[in-house]
Amino acid sequence: MVGSKGEQTVQKKIIVFFGMTASGKSTLAGAYAEANTIPYYNTDRMRKTLAGLSPIDKRPDAVGQGIYSAEFTQRTYAAMLAQAATDMEQGQPVILLDGSYSNQEERAAVVEMAGQYDAVPLFIYCTCSADEVRRRLEKRAADEMAVSDGRWEIYQHQQDTFTDPAIGTTGSLIRLDTEQKLIALLKTVEQLLK
Repeated sequence: MVGSKGEQTVQKKIIVFFGMTASGKSTLAGAYAEANTIPYYNTDRMRKTLAGLSPIDKRPDAVGQGIYSAEFTQRTYAAMLAQAATDMEQGQPVILLDGSYSNQEERAAVVEMAGQYDAVPLFIYCTCSADEVRRRLEKRAADEMAVSDGRWEIYQHQQDTFTDPAIGTTGSLIRLDTEQKLIALLKTVEQLLK
């Protein structure tokens, strides 16, 4: 994009990696953010920070309870957007958000905020098979450094409550099967986001 005096201007973007638990969104989002030196915000980390916890503190609260209540979840997503807005105000052209973003309202809030900063909202919907979700969750359960508290019962709950992103999502939507090697996924994302 070229500005009024011929100088190059960068198209501002808010990129959202989203999907159900263990869909591979956080692994891919974190790797993409690191490779491109992009500010990166993850709902699991933000949620625990807001609760005064370490990212690796385990909180196996029941679905919709404790720090996973609807109220705390709304607070978490609002804090993510507030941080993204601060970064935009400070001149960051690209921000990466990572979370379930399981309903239209959460996604619409990103679109609205992006519009306030003349940024393009890009949604990357990460998916994988139920067998792969189970394998990843078993691996995560054995990892003491894992940040996410996602478990099989949460995945089952999300299957019933997750709003298909094709419904009411404004902005670019990319569906991505994450059952490939990370390096291949990164190359695919780089191509898609050129």
